[in-house]
Amino acid sequence: MGVKNLWDILESCKKILPLHHLQNKRVCIDLSCWIVQLQNSSKNTASVKDKMYLRGLFHRLRALLALNCTIVFVADGSIPAIKLDTYRKRLGLVNEAGTKTKKVLPLERNMGSEFSCMIKEAKVLGMALGIPCLDSLEEAEAQCALLNSESLCDGCFSSDSDIFLFGAKTVYRDMCLSDGGHIVCYEMLDIQQKLGYGRNSLITLAILLGSDYSHGVRGFGPETACKIVKAVGDDIILQQIRLEGLELIKKTKGKKREKSLITNKESNLVHEQNITGNVQNVLQRDQFVKVSDAYLKPKCRSPDSEEVRRAIVQYPFHRSKLQQACDGFFGWTPEKTDEYILPKIGERDLRRFSNLRSTLSVVGVQVPLNEMPVPCPISSIIKQRKVQGSDCYEVAWEHLDGLKTSVVPADLIESACPERITEFQERETLRKNQKRKPRTKKSDKKAAVTELDLKLQALMLDIEVDSRPVSPLFPNGPPIEQKNSVQEEDSELQALLLDIEAESRPVSSLFSRRPPAEERSTVPEVDSKLQALLLDIEAERRPVSTVFSSCPPVEERNAVPDVDFKLQALSLDIEAENRPVSTVVCRRLPVKQRNVVPEVIDLLTPSPAIRVRQVSKYQQTFGSQIDVIDLCDSETDM
Repeated sequence: MGVKNLWDILESCKKILPLHHLQNKRVCIDLSCWIVQLQNSSKNTASVKDKMYLRGLFHRLRALLALNCTIVFVADGSIPAIKLDTYRKRLGLVNEAGTKTKKVLPLERNMGSEFSCMIKEAKVLGMALGIPCLDSLEEAEAQCALLNSESLCDGCFSSDSDIFLFGAKTVYRDMCLSDGGHIVCYEMLDIQQKLGYGRNSLITLAILLGSDYSHGVRGFGPETACKIVKAVGDDIILQQIRLEGLELIKKTKGKKREKSLITNKESNLVHEQNITGNVQNVLQRDQFVKVSDAYLKPKCRSPDSEEVRRAIVQYPFHRSKLQQACDGFFGWTPEKTDEYILPKIGERDLRRFSNLRSTLSVVGVQVPLNEMPVPCPISSIIKQRKVQGSDCYEVAWEHLDGLKTSVVPADLIESACPERITEFQERETLRKNQKRKPRTKKSDKKAAVTELDLKLQALMLDIEVDSRPVSPLFPNGPPIEQKNSVQEEDSELQALLLDIEAESRPVSSLFSRRPPAEERSTVPEVDSKLQALLLDIEAERRPVSTVFSSCPPVEERNAVPDVDFKLQALSLDIEAENRPVSTVVCRRLPVKQRNVVPEVIDLLTPSPAIRVRQVSKYQQTFGSQIDVIDLCDSETDM
């Protein structure tokens, strides 16, 4: 129970901290308080039979072990003599509470009671998990407070508020595992700074309000008691009580009614009677001293005793013992027990490994992972996970019997072995690249095809951008200075056009008559180019003027100038009449008849009347004159 209403007085100093706050700390647990809390949390008839309190204890312990907490159970010893009246009242022995004896001795606890059996079971479970238990001489909270004040532990778990009166510095009142877990914490430093209460002030509040060691002073509530304590001060409050006893209380309480005592004698008389009645119901001064000494000098085991030394030493985890205990208490199979506890044990080992590396780093020693004196508990990371919104990793354990894989927080792995995370990321990158290889090949092929298409398009644009005739621009062919530069490109153009047009018509319909043998022998190159160009005209059925972008070399033109100009005249005639080339027969004249007017024979229409065509003269750049057929007449004129 502790001090009446003390938790309400200290409410402003309460802090809710995450369970992670207990990481790597040593804590003492008032085992009796925890058993009472867990038993009250499941108030049903089957809770004791099903050992629900023991299951709750098991889950609390496994959560603390995962945080690498060093846990020490502290059990109650004998009942203090000053607490016997309170103890009998709790047991319902009211008639024996007021019995007076000359000398009251501490009472040994009944080890065969139901509650004592529950404590024994908790000890067995704790020993299987490697948690020692320290049996105190009297009060367990007093022993916890002594260990905390001597810095042998970082905090105490207890729900008895009088633990502050025994000298505790940090007290964890409650613990919750839901929603990530949290603890309710009180710091003595906060109590002194916010409320102005030290240890002496809290002992005075216990005397006035009542506690396990005193019934309190009748007529005093929390507000009045706090005002009296603050008025006197923490430094001298206990000394004044030891010297003056009730007189100090009378003075402090009577100051508020001093004015009314002077003005009203009758009320003063009544007030004196009330004080007399209160005096009869309060403890005497020697009783105040006993209560204060019980808090200031409790019977505990010395911090340098052998029992305390054994209790603060870390014990190993016994897997087989735990399996037997869980089988006997809960009926769990060994596999189920391992499923519950082994991941937490692995997480605890990983935190210890992280602490070792951080210690070496602080000293200035950087040791690679494979050269650590203690092997890393994790062999590799399997995959990345999300647990309740937190980043985690599924890892494979090494040198941990019975545990292959489990999920561990990501921040813990980053602090313990960041090399494992780097290895995992490299493997993932390599795996993703291997999956993307076929796509990469396909894209390379597409890129090659695209590049080829671009080159072909560029070549086609160079050949024929607007699909316009070349003859209006160059009626006599390109200038002479450009012909030599584009000779090679012209031949490539002709070959490319022949490859593109796969459906070209037969060449036999174009040539009904070939030139004589002497002409073929004299100008074989010009004749072959003429045939190729006529084939292209037939395939595309386009104006001939768009095909002849270049003429034979200069030496060939000088040799046979009349052939070149006759070819141009023939193409102009075909374009003007807009008729298929297959209906026209090109006939070349012998060398002797080149100065005579050539004939153009139309095989599709009846022979027209013979009419002498006009012959125009054309002045060539070479200085000589040649005959050119005038084809400007229409067929009706003919």
